[in-house]
Amino acid sequence: MITAMSESSAIRPSAIRQRVLAGDTVLGALVFEFFVPGTPQILKSADCEFALFDMEHAGLGFETLKMLAAGCRGIGIEPLARVPRSEYHFLARALDIGMHGVMVPMVESAEEARRIVEATHYPPQGRRGAAFGVAQDDYAAGEVKAKVAALNARTLVIAQIESERGMAELEGIAATPGIDVLWLGHFDLTNFLGIPGEFESPRYLDAVRAIVATARRHGKGLGFMAADADWAKRYREFGFNMIAAGLDSSLLQSAIRATLKGVR
Repeated sequence: MITAMSESSAIRPSAIRQRVLAGDTVLGALVFEFFVPGTPQILKSADCEFALFDMEHAGLGFETLKMLAAGCRGIGIEPLARVPRSEYHFLARALDIGMHGVMVPMVESAEEARRIVEATHYPPQGRRGAAFGVAQDDYAAGEVKAKVAALNARTLVIAQIESERGMAELEGIAATPGIDVLWLGHFDLTNFLGIPGEFESPRYLDAVRAIVATARRHGKGLGFMAADADWAKRYREFGFNMIAAGLDSSLLQSAIRATLKGVR
């Protein structure tokens, strides 16, 4: 009798993780509002390489996230989720239901970074609980040891640096094996630096340069959400290579407003 775990089956690899770590430009979208079945294909048709679904601010739950992961399956777009915080039950569950990686907001210490890596990776790299033959491996059979290695290699872990505490612990966070990307949380960072929304402030720009330099020193990718083409271009010039368009609701508003402006 052939058991569910004895047949061979390939885990879909990440199409972006190694490129992000190598400093290649990888482009996608951060989705806050449009959690509908067509969103993955719409983003793919807009030349996005990843879709990052927000659970921190948008009220997105795991059942809807699982549907969105299924919508990304087989179309060539990488499904990622920003979880609400760094607790195990957010991180491991997002991966179990089909996300290829997670973004964690407000990472503020090397110890927290280590806990994130443990929660998102199987042994020996981490302490994530086993779930095979489920959504993350396309409900397929396969040899467990091979699956563990493939899933550990696929998982993309993004730490958001967006507070004065995160800046103080920047070196330790970046040095943590298994943290792949430092993502600038620009609005929160200005808030916690006491200069809300002042994106030309020397204090803010010094922090941005420190994040870039630290990520490069440790071989990490650099992430940023751009509100428009000018922001995307500027932060690419700073050195950020994983860039997401967002907010999706604001981009829709801008497009509709521009379309109707001439006929009012």
